[in-house]
Amino acid sequence: MARVTIYTTVPCARCGNAKELLSQRGIEFDEVNLSKDPVGRAELARRTGLMTFPQIMVGDQTVGGFDDLRDADQNGRLTELLADR
Repeated sequence: MARVTIYTTVPCARCGNAKELLSQRGIEFDEVNLSKDPVGRAELARRTGLMTFPQIMVGDQTVGGFDDLRDADQNGRLTELLADR
């Protein structure tokens, strides 16, 4: 199973929602809090093209934010991403 990484900041309600969804599905994840890491934020934005939080990655594949994660969960894409790795 592919490793899930969630990049977060505080405060961030959507970050909490994303972590809760993953936990409810029994999906383990690594959390990287970039609240006090401007260099890390810039690198993440460069890699993903996104400036918002959370940002969820499955392996090296960008899922997107919470809405994208929820959609991927509902349409089966999340399961596919996890199995593909």
